[in-house]
Amino acid sequence: MRDLDPVFPTEVGTHQAAENILRRSFVPALERAGLPRIRPYDLRHSTATLLLQLGVSPKVISELLGHSSVSLTLNRYAHTVPTLQDDAMKRLGDLLGGAG
Repeated sequence: MRDLDPVFPTEVGTHQAAENILRRSFVPALERAGLPRIRPYDLRHSTATLLLQLGVSPKVISELLGHSSVSLTLNRYAHTVPTLQDDAMKRLGDLLGGAG
């Protein structure tokens, strides 16, 4: 058995092919949960969007996703959360004494 340190190795210790992971694990897990077929990328996109909605720093999200820059993260995901600007202005108003 080869030791390549994969998290979920094949029976011989090598990395699994992505299509095998999808077919053998991911799709059956979705079916068991009664969820529609989605791509793993869809989970990544949802995670980034939800973290932005929660007010998590875009820098932290960028690092979690392995993006080369924060601008890549913001360009890709910030448009999906139109309430971010409204929330930012409300929070600033609250900080300044609730004016408005």
